Amino acid sequence: MNLVQILRIAMRALARNKLRSALTMLGIIIGVAAVIAMVSVGQGAQEQAQRQIAAMGSNVLFVGSGTVSRGGMSMGWGATKSLVYDDMSAIVRECPAIKTAAPGTNATAQIVFGNDNWNTRVTGTEPQFFEIKVWPFQEGAAFSQSDVDSANNVAVIGETVRKNLFGATDPLGQTIRINNLPFKVVGVLELKGTSPMGDDQDDTIVAPVTTVQKKMNGQTWLRWIMVSAISREASFAAQQQITSLLRDRHRIRAGQDDDFFVRNLADFAQLADEQSRLFTVLLASIASISLIVGGIGIMNIMLVSVTERTREIGIRMAIGATEGDVQQQFLIEAIVLSLIGGAAGIGLGMGASYMITNTLGWPVLVSTKAIMAAAVFSAAVGIFFGFYPARKAARLDPIEALRYE
Repeated sequence: MNLVQILRIAMRALARNKLRSALTMLGIIIGVAAVIAMVSVGQGAQEQAQRQIAAMGSNVLFVGSGTVSRGGMSMGWGATKSLVYDDMSAIVRECPAIKTAAPGTNATAQIVFGNDNWNTRVTGTEPQFFEIKVWPFQEGAAFSQSDVDSANNVAVIGETVRKNLFGATDPLGQTIRINNLPFKVVGVLELKGTSPMGDDQDDTIVAPVTTVQKKMNGQTWLRWIMVSAISREASFAAQQQITSLLRDRHRIRAGQDDDFFVRNLADFAQLADEQSRLFTVLLASIASISLIVGGIGIMNIMLVSVTERTREIGIRMAIGATEGDVQQQFLIEAIVLSLIGGAAGIGLGMGASYMITNTLGWPVLVSTKAIMAAAVFSAAVGIFFGFYPARKAARLDPIEALRYE
């Protein structure tokens, strides 16, 4: 018999017991659906984590001023005053893996516009900060380098600040008061969302670093320098170059602790990716248990089918069917059961994934690879768990099979 004839006979045999076939496929359906839904949840979480890290900037390294201990108490990062503007200039000039850098300092301030006020953080930096952070504007533009040189009172606001201070009013060109100092709003940033640490990146005001240093916090040093490497791969070399350069500039001897720190966002991205993959594998492994249970159900039903059709097997062998023909027939029946269940499970799994997104708001990513893997795995389950019943049917003694009642 050719494959088409075998498939026709297999479908006819399964159709004789529709309810039993449907219940047998149910285990495969649930197993495949669970695998697809769980893998989609895991991949969605992985995609969201990578998006959040990418939103923090392009190939970014964060150089921060270090900590000091006073009276046995650590004062936390930003306590040293050794990180200065010349350090940033030297990093751009002497580190070949660096594309650009922006200096920075921070302050917290009460912002007032009309009858509304809002407490937020103020970031002092230079125009290239927006390029490093890959942060576009919904209206207006960044302040200029001449604003930095002249310490002008100009500001760029985030979406959270715009919403809480201005509402439906256009903020561009308006004057706000930051700690009783008047600032002109020159730009409004696009919505950025939360950072991987859970901070609202849009709850911010960005102003020239010189303005914040001279008029708000009275600092001459920098709290941090944000650096963009020429590529993600080059960021690791850039980290070593920056560390070596700053130790030399700050005259730190061998064995002494750094008075600064360098953080590479590529490390965070790699860690988040590994954690998300582990999470996905864990979910898929748990869901695969139900698929294995479904395969055991197929084996059980096929063994019952072999017993019920013993006389039929004897007749087939008596009229010329070989052991290979019988084994092939029962194996294909098991595979058909598994594939039909797998196809239904794929549809159910995709539906469950979208339902999770709509009801729970979790990020879900249904990938073609997950669907293909589920289809291949369901076929493999049919072959694995259908082989023993098919082999048992093929090894029946034709004479004993014909005598079977």
